[in-house]
Amino acid sequence: MHSNYRDRALLDAMYQVECTLQIENCCEGGFGEPAHSNQSRHGKGGALKAHDCFVAASCSHREVDQGRRFTREEKAEIWQRGHERTMLALWQMGAIQVVA
Repeated sequence: MHSNYRDRALLDAMYQVECTLQIENCCEGGFGEPAHSNQSRHGKGGALKAHDCFVAASCSHREVDQGRRFTREEKAEIWQRGHERTMLALWQMGAIQVVA
Protein backbone atom coordinates (compact mmCIF):
# COMPACT_ATOMS: atom_id res chain seq x y z
CA MET A 1 0.00 0.00 0.00
CA HIS A 2 1.40 3.36 -1.06
CA SER A 3 1.13 6.22 1.40
CA ASN A 4 2.07 9.83 0.95
CA TYR A 5 4.26 11.86 3.29
CA ARG A 6 2.20 13.42 6.07
CA ASP A 7 3.34 16.13 8.49
CA ARG A 8 0.74 17.70 10.82
CA ALA A 9 3.21 20.34 12.10
CA LEU A 10 3.92 21.51 8.56
CA LEU A 11 0.21 21.77 7.76
CA ASP A 12 -0.40 23.64 11.02
CA ALA A 13 2.30 26.15 10.04
CA MET A 14 0.20 27.14 7.00
CA TYR A 15 -2.11 29.02 9.36
CA GLN A 16 0.79 31.34 10.25
CA VAL A 17 1.54 32.35 6.64
CA GLU A 18 -0.33 35.06 4.75
CA CYS A 19 -2.14 33.79 1.65
CA THR A 20 0.41 33.16 -1.09
CA LEU A 21 -1.84 32.30 -4.05
CA GLN A 22 -2.77 35.96 -4.56
CA ILE A 23 -5.53 35.28 -7.11
CA GLU A 24 -6.98 38.56 -8.38
CA ASN A 25 -10.68 39.05 -7.56
CA CYS A 26 -10.66 35.90 -5.44
CA CYS A 27 -8.10 36.01 -2.63
CA GLU A 28 -9.07 38.08 0.37
CA GLY A 29 -5.66 38.04 2.00
CA GLY A 30 -5.08 37.12 5.59
CA PHE A 31 -3.64 33.93 6.92
CA GLY A 32 -3.91 30.84 4.81
CA GLU A 33 -4.78 27.20 5.16
CA PRO A 34 -3.09 24.25 3.45
CA ALA A 35 -3.82 24.00 -0.28
CA HIS A 36 -2.32 20.74 -1.54
CA SER A 37 -1.10 20.38 -5.11
CA ASN A 38 -3.55 18.86 -7.58
CA GLN A 39 -0.74 17.44 -9.72
CA SER A 40 -0.02 13.72 -9.91
CA ARG A 41 3.73 14.40 -9.92
CA HIS A 42 3.27 15.61 -6.31
CA GLY A 43 1.48 12.43 -5.25
CA LYS A 44 -2.12 13.46 -5.99
CA GLY A 45 -4.26 10.59 -7.18
CA GLY A 46 -7.99 10.03 -6.94
CA ALA A 47 -9.06 10.75 -3.35
CA LEU A 48 -5.40 10.76 -2.21
CA LYS A 49 -4.02 14.21 -1.43
CA ALA A 50 -0.51 15.13 -2.58
CA HIS A 51 2.39 14.79 -0.14
CA ASP A 52 2.09 17.37 2.67
CA CYS A 53 5.32 19.05 1.55
CA PHE A 54 3.52 20.13 -1.66
CA VAL A 55 1.23 22.76 -0.15
CA ALA A 56 0.63 26.48 -0.46
CA ALA A 57 -0.92 28.82 2.10
CA SER A 58 -4.27 29.90 0.72
CA CYS A 59 -7.12 32.05 2.05
CA SER A 60 -9.40 30.27 -0.42
CA HIS A 61 -8.32 27.66 -2.95
CA ARG A 62 -11.67 26.70 -4.46
CA GLU A 63 -10.77 28.52 -7.69
CA VAL A 64 -7.60 26.44 -8.07
CA ASP A 65 -9.36 23.20 -7.09
CA GLN A 66 -12.75 23.40 -8.82
CA GLY A 67 -13.00 26.78 -10.54
CA ARG A 68 -13.47 27.22 -14.27
CA ARG A 69 -11.86 30.64 -14.58
CA PHE A 70 -8.39 29.23 -15.33
CA THR A 71 -7.02 26.42 -17.49
CA ARG A 72 -5.36 23.42 -15.84
CA GLU A 73 -1.97 24.87 -16.78
CA GLU A 74 -2.83 28.29 -15.31
CA LYS A 75 -4.04 26.68 -12.09
CA ALA A 76 -0.78 24.72 -11.84
CA GLU A 77 1.22 27.93 -12.36
CA ILE A 78 -0.81 29.86 -9.76
CA TRP A 79 -0.36 27.05 -7.25
CA GLN A 80 3.38 26.69 -8.02
CA ARG A 81 4.04 30.40 -7.41
CA GLY A 82 2.06 30.16 -4.16
CA HIS A 83 3.97 27.05 -3.10
CA GLU A 84 7.31 28.77 -3.69
CA ARG A 85 6.21 31.84 -1.70
CA THR A 86 4.94 29.57 1.08
CA MET A 87 8.17 27.59 1.34
CA LEU A 88 10.22 30.80 1.47
CA ALA A 89 7.97 32.21 4.21
CA LEU A 90 8.26 28.98 6.23
CA TRP A 91 12.05 28.99 5.97
CA GLN A 92 12.22 32.68 6.90
CA MET A 93 10.04 32.23 9.99
CA GLY A 94 12.06 29.19 11.08
CA ALA A 95 9.20 26.69 10.66
CA ILE A 96 11.44 24.62 8.35
CA GLN A 97 15.03 23.99 9.41
CA VAL A 98 17.88 21.73 8.48
CA VAL A 99 18.75 19.42 11.35
CA ALA A 100 22.30 18.08 11.36
